[in-house]
Amino acid sequence: MQYETLMPLLRRLALEAGARIMDIYDAEDFEVKTKSDSSPVTEADEAADALISAGLRAALPDMMLVTEEQAASHSARGDTFLIVDPLDGTKEFINRRGDFTVNIALVEKGVPTRGVVYAPAKKRMFFTLADGVSVEETGAFDPEVIGETRPIRVTEPDNGALMVVASKSHRDQATDDYIAQYAVRDMTSAGSSLKFCLVATGEADLYPRLGRTMEWDTAAGHAVLLGAGGRVVRFDDLTPLTYGKEGFGNPFFIAYAPGVELKKAG
Repeated sequence: MQYETLMPLLRRLALEAGARIMDIYDAEDFEVKTKSDSSPVTEADEAADALISAGLRAALPDMMLVTEEQAASHSARGDTFLIVDPLDGTKEFINRRGDFTVNIALVEKGVPTRGVVYAPAKKRMFFTLADGVSVEETGAFDPEVIGETRPIRVTEPDNGALMVVASKSHRDQATDDYIAQYAVRDMTSAGSSLKFCLVATGEADLYPRLGRTMEWDTAAGHAVLLGAGGRVVRFDDLTPLTYGKEGFGNPFFIAYAPGVELKKAG
């Protein structure tokens, strides 16, 4: 895999998809439909998916591609592939809350090794460089030229005063009960894969997810967190969260800075 050409491609496609999403987001109204699993999908999801998929297939025609909006891709099998959520946080988009992202990742042998997370409404862009180190880009976000970047790194947590991030749309009692086992200094909420990025930048120490997610929801944020020194483990046995599972569903998981003293499930 030529990471030196892959990462500028993923970044450019994320920016172009983000621009298309914002065109629709800023319109007076947009169409919302319901998928077979009862989840919402908008014309922005579909437009971003078409743009990203076309770009990836043109550049990497032989690479397995899994994308949320193309059900036919969900039957693919392999441990090395590209995986896309063209608009992660559709409910945030519909409610115009801004916490939605474009997620594109490369999974190799079950591990998300490279990825980009772009939050166009928040004007935040996180991605892994060719060497796997994660950065946040600031500036005008020119699709053709990478602007100023800063390396990001997980914090060295104080287990007596942890900063916890949780889902904005999917908080439940089980999550709150688990978080209650820790000494928490403060909590914040965020939508979509931004939660992984907040741990990656040191803005949070711990992100537990006790709810259903799919691999396309998590792979890009997971890659960014790994490139910043973080970890993501299964909630049940604290082994690393892997990718390429049948159906691409995830178990419950915990994303965290390595210094956090994890509590046992249940």
